[in-house]
Amino acid sequence: MRITTRRRWKRIICFVLLGLAAILLSAFLFAWSGLYNVAASRGHLAVTNAMLTFGMQNSVRTHALGIKVPPLDSQDLSTLGAAHFQSGCAFCHGAPGVPISPIAQSMLPSPPNLSTSMREWRDRELFWIVKNGIKYTGMPAWAAQQRDDEVWALVAFLRRLPTLDAAAYRELALGGLSVPAQSGGEIATTEGTSGAVSACARCHGASQRGPSSRLVPVLHGQPAAFLRAALEDYAHARRPSGIMEPLASDLSLEDRERVARYYAGLAPPATPDLPLNPESVERGRLLATSGDPAARIPACMDCHNASSLEIYPRLAGQHAVYMANRLQLWKGGLTSHSHTDAIMAPIARSLSEQQIEDVSAYFSSVIAAGKPNR
Repeated sequence: MRITTRRRWKRIICFVLLGLAAILLSAFLFAWSGLYNVAASRGHLAVTNAMLTFGMQNSVRTHALGIKVPPLDSQDLSTLGAAHFQSGCAFCHGAPGVPISPIAQSMLPSPPNLSTSMREWRDRELFWIVKNGIKYTGMPAWAAQQRDDEVWALVAFLRRLPTLDAAAYRELALGGLSVPAQSGGEIATTEGTSGAVSACARCHGASQRGPSSRLVPVLHGQPAAFLRAALEDYAHARRPSGIMEPLASDLSLEDRERVARYYAGLAPPATPDLPLNPESVERGRLLATSGDPAARIPACMDCHNASSLEIYPRLAGQHAVYMANRLQLWKGGLTSHSHTDAIMAPIARSLSEQQIEDVSAYFSSVIAAGKPNR
């Protein structure tokens, strides 16, 4: 009886293995034959599309489990996300007043218009999609995987996108930037409108107007050598940023030089007054001027005063939100291969949470010198 049972199980196992081998062989022969049409113009069968969509949705939901969502109601966060969406996402996904490119519409699958047909994704699921991208589609992963803060900025904006009309979207995405209309000859003979400066001005402002988001650094009056080195680091991925890397790498060496000198030649803008704790500002002043010898923290002013080497940024008048976020990134383990980041990261990791808040408040309270750094 036992021998008969064993033989039966052996036959069943052999049958299953042979069946699997036959299926694999058939699949290989079908692929080898080239009969399957991979043309994007043909699309998928309805059943294939349904299965792919079902699998994608469940994969995103499963892999997004456990992601902690930070507060997303910050105007600074959504404004930063809007500027990147305009430069990196609107070509494929459209926006109010910005149609999806016919090239993107011909992709398979075609990207959805997120202002009208965004799926009911949770915030953590949107974050996972933006950060990791989706295989077998045109949706790329975030260029700097370390910068979750940038990904959350885009998620914050995506939550606002369906509520915007064309005028509100343009104001948010372009930061109030006015792009002059081109003549017919200019349209016919040039690639586009002032790509270098206008792309920067969406986030960093221009002329007497500073950044629209306090999460963005003020570049006005910074040393040209510092700005040039920062653009070089972004262009060669030595300084991680999914927002800055694509923009900087698209600029030629000459463009980067011109942009650096443009911002270096601008007088620092007036930053909006924000309520600051006087005690916090005073603690920050002491840390900036004297450091904390017990914690081996040098004085910030050793490198960041108006007469320091031009490779270092001037911090007077910077937004406290930007400086605190930057210090928190270093403290949290952000790595970089740039020369200045290699110096700052160990210092930031020695700072307490209170010291980060204090020193950011102090520099934000200081009026930047009006003399441009050319």
